[in-house]
Amino acid sequence: MSFPGRFITFEGGEGAGKSTQIERLARRLRDRGLEVVSSREPGGSPLAEEIRHWVVRGEPGAIAAKTELLLMLAARVEHVQQRILPALQRGAWVLCDRFVDSTWAYQGYGRGMDLTMLHQWHHWTVDGLLPDRTLLLDLDPVIGLQRAGRDNHPESRFEQEALAFHQRVRQGFLCLAQAAPDRYRVLVAAQAITQLEEQIWMAVHDLFPDP
Repeated sequence: MSFPGRFITFEGGEGAGKSTQIERLARRLRDRGLEVVSSREPGGSPLAEEIRHWVVRGEPGAIAAKTELLLMLAARVEHVQQRILPALQRGAWVLCDRFVDSTWAYQGYGRGMDLTMLHQWHHWTVDGLLPDRTLLLDLDPVIGLQRAGRDNHPESRFEQEALAFHQRVRQGFLCLAQAAPDRYRVLVAAQAITQLEEQIWMAVHDLFPDP
């Protein structure tokens, strides 16, 4: 699918600093006179935000893996239809904290669900919509979980998963990036915030419309 706008997603494990970098990129894009829509998954639309509550809160194992997946997919359908597609169609830049790659990494590599099935669900639910650019903020899960644990917040169900789960998720992201080098850019999340910001800026520079 092709749209006047641009769709950029930020991926990575817990504590990678995605929200901070989304804010910084959004500011720089707005300084260029572009409309920017910042969003997140699960969430991003009224119903999807309600579904988020059930997905990210509670204890590990509180809901079945299949239930978790179906909730994620339902939230994504609403998010895409209500927010992402309208923004792209009017020419906005959409910056999203997680999208389908998180499903493939968390539910696929992390939970062990069949990746072929997950790809089929993606095509059925949102017609296979993919970002123009996916920025993977790669970080050792040990460091990421330490970062995430500094904040006392209720949305910590995934953070409470075993370290082995997060290691599988990280490896999953790296495999996804290797399989889609044209779309992915892998960035070291452990570096200084300002350095990472500059690298992200360069990683999306080719997406700007021709003058």
